[in-house]
Amino acid sequence: MRPQSQRLPYWLQTAKNKELCPNPQFIVGGATRTDIRQGGLGDCWLLAAIASLTLNEKLLYRVVPRDQSFQKNYAGIFHFQFWQYGEWVEVVIDDRLPTKNGQLLFLHSEEGNEFWSALLEKAYAKLNGSYEALAGGSTIEGFEDFTGGISEFYDLRKPPGNLYHIIQKALRSGSLLGCSIDVSSAAEAEATTKQKLVKGHAYSVTGVEEVDFHGRPEKLIRLRNPWGEVEWSGAWSDDAPEWNYIDPRKKDELDKRAEDGEFWMSFSDFLKQFSRLEICNLSPDSLSSEEVHKWNLVLFNGRWTRGSTAGGCPNYPATYWTNPQFKIHLDEADEDQEEDTSEPRCTVLLGLMQKNRRRQKRIGQGLLSIGYAIYQIPKELETHTDAHLGRDFFLGHQPSARSSSYVNLREVSGRVRLTPGQYLVVPSTFEPFKDGDFCLRVFSEKAAKALEIGDTVAGNPHEPHPCDMDGGDEHFQSLFEESAGKDSEVSANRLQRVLNGVFSKRTDMKFDGFNINTCREMISLLDSDGTGSLGPVEFKILWLKIHKYLEIYQEMDHNHMGTIDAHEMRTALKKAGFTLSNQVQQAIAVRYACSKLGIDFDGFVACMIRLETLFKLFRLLDKDQNGIVHLSLAEWLCCVLV
Repeated sequence: MRPQSQRLPYWLQTAKNKELCPNPQFIVGGATRTDIRQGGLGDCWLLAAIASLTLNEKLLYRVVPRDQSFQKNYAGIFHFQFWQYGEWVEVVIDDRLPTKNGQLLFLHSEEGNEFWSALLEKAYAKLNGSYEALAGGSTIEGFEDFTGGISEFYDLRKPPGNLYHIIQKALRSGSLLGCSIDVSSAAEAEATTKQKLVKGHAYSVTGVEEVDFHGRPEKLIRLRNPWGEVEWSGAWSDDAPEWNYIDPRKKDELDKRAEDGEFWMSFSDFLKQFSRLEICNLSPDSLSSEEVHKWNLVLFNGRWTRGSTAGGCPNYPATYWTNPQFKIHLDEADEDQEEDTSEPRCTVLLGLMQKNRRRQKRIGQGLLSIGYAIYQIPKELETHTDAHLGRDFFLGHQPSARSSSYVNLREVSGRVRLTPGQYLVVPSTFEPFKDGDFCLRVFSEKAAKALEIGDTVAGNPHEPHPCDMDGGDEHFQSLFEESAGKDSEVSANRLQRVLNGVFSKRTDMKFDGFNINTCREMISLLDSDGTGSLGPVEFKILWLKIHKYLEIYQEMDHNHMGTIDAHEMRTALKKAGFTLSNQVQQAIAVRYACSKLGIDFDGFVACMIRLETLFKLFRLLDKDQNGIVHLSLAEWLCCVLV
């Protein structure tokens, strides 16, 4: 990446009007990796991904449609396609590009009159909000947005023994590969080693080859620097003596002397010099050759919301269980089992991706630290899908697998091999109470069923009967007479005055009183004759409901502070007879919790009463009992204004 120390003034110029060159072309002689020359923007991660993309024509022309030209049917616009969180999105741009002194500022081709790569960079900048948003990133991000695939990461300080074979197989199957050298401080970024490798810089892996060197096999790997210059100067570099000791025909085939940023090095040097390798495996949705392995894919879109589904990592057991939960069924083992496994296994690739964070950089919302854990579901809970598994489950069970760490990348992903069975996947941020949208992808070698736990919505609240009141008839009668008017009906104002008078005398809880709107909601729920007030029987039922809700509330108010945490509402609602989806839980947290995510008793009762009213209305309107109601605008307004 090449960060600018200051903003440069630039002009938007178009190639077609001969402002940049007399004979502009979209693509000259095919789109190749030598068309990728970095400019003044710190997006080497993106350029490394584009360079890898050019190695697979079918993938490339999915992103860069062929039917475009500065001559035929030219309209001043170009279009590109990118994968975004489960779907392909088309981005249309004009052909005006940022320049200074008549030269392109950012990505450009080695050919002065070729513009496909510069226009592709502009379209990707538009997708993400600006050119500035592209500064800094991981090659994985570009890989996935160009293919819809899923990436794996390898720490080259601890490589698996078969890594060369993995790379060889990945290149053969059309996967995209990138690598880089870690830096320990900002001062090291883009520092060049003695052998001309750039630290903190994204390289593409473009080939591997095994040669006969001094009578023994030597594994080589080919890399490319998207700058188009600054090449490795060690063993097997362009002018290295090692080339003189292999078959001359092989040398002619492999030895690339052009200063295009591409070079060979031994695989052993690669492992010593580089820190990380990223491989993007193609998804079922990627255009690819028949040789490419086809993974089965299940995709979920979800959200972490403060106070309802943003529970943080397992370090926070009080909230961790409130995170979204997904169940996967692995019923069929892989056909090819590794030799060291004693029982059948299922290969699963999991990818947890946070959405739209690059676009939100300009408003100060950086990447969250994210991760996931996988738990095997015991037999007795395999049919449990209507509500979240609770805190006790996670206190009593350890994960079968998890992401390697919580990290602030757009996506964390990994390959796991699990025995057939049912598993629970819990995606989370490291800290609780962090808002964010995410996409969870589950790739499996064999088809796997998956569903989100807790997507059910049902309500069966406690319905008290007036005869449930024991021994308090005299007190209740005096209370009713105190609150009722001459017509023996209790209005909202009178109800508020009496309830607040009673609760102000309690010493076992802190409570500032019921809001008048809460009292109106109470009357709306039980006002069977439409008078806007309650008779003695209705008042008694309400009194019993309030006491039931008080029991639940005090049970959840562990520290007796007069509020409960919003994330505890899931448990409280269950005790009150409600099973709600994550979406509804999130709406409740937004509507009833304060800025510190607390809910007082007034808000708690208002929420419960409102839910009871809504479920009651829905049952009345669902005449066919099929879970669907059809409303006119007038009917809809009457419902929401109740």
